[in-house]
Amino acid sequence: MSTQALSFTRGLKVQIRVIYGIMVRDLMLRYGRDNLGFLWVFIEPMLLCIGVLIIYSLLRGDEHGVAVVALTLSGYMPLTLWRHLTNNAVNLYRRSTSVLYHRFITLYDMFFARMIMEFAGSTCAFLVIYLTLLSFGLTEPIRDPGLLIAGWFFLGLYGVSVAIIFAAMTEYWEVAEKFMGPFQYLTVPLSGAFFLVDWLPRPAQDAIWFNPLTHCFEMIRAGYFGDEIVTHYDLWYPAIWVIPNLYIGLRWTQSARARIHL
Repeated sequence: MSTQALSFTRGLKVQIRVIYGIMVRDLMLRYGRDNLGFLWVFIEPMLLCIGVLIIYSLLRGDEHGVAVVALTLSGYMPLTLWRHLTNNAVNLYRRSTSVLYHRFITLYDMFFARMIMEFAGSTCAFLVIYLTLLSFGLTEPIRDPGLLIAGWFFLGLYGVSVAIIFAAMTEYWEVAEKFMGPFQYLTVPLSGAFFLVDWLPRPAQDAIWFNPLTHCFEMIRAGYFGDEIVTHYDLWYPAIWVIPNLYIGLRWTQSARARIHL
């Protein structure tokens, strides 16, 4: 192995240990060592989803011929992933300034450690709820697991690309924090979490097509229901948004370090 490759491998191992250490630290600070501890990472979104499932199941048995339990699970859990990724990015850096005293820790390490933790927690919650409902016969098996995983991955990637912009923006402008709540409330009815694009009138379908979130939700639903429903999505459309978002977020994050006071 060449000297450059060896140096890169050693550096990569150091950064992996750093990110792992930050994740463990955050888990301890947020949930402690007692009782369920880090299990709350996925128990919390799981409990919220179960509550929504119960309410919707009592109010409606099906929606446009689609079982409400499956419709809610395939919509609310991706919405939970989106909200956990973006909400936790607000003021992320200034809330963790103490770890910046360590020489090997950068803002990127802090950011990606939090994103990995939130993504893993939401993914585990989705799997536990789905397997539980499936074992009790309350939902049907996933028709196309590969397509659902692709939709979930693209949603996570798009959420990370938006979150890194949020994290940097709240360091540049304190007032930006005030706009995050309204932004989240506006994305919920436009995301496709509680409806299918095919249910909308044609002008609304043409308009919502430009929302990357909708493509991710439709992709997840296409994997979950298969040919039982009609879906509208472009596999690569969210990626078109991810690339410029990440570029902007990474550049802003690099400059934001000078604005953080230890």
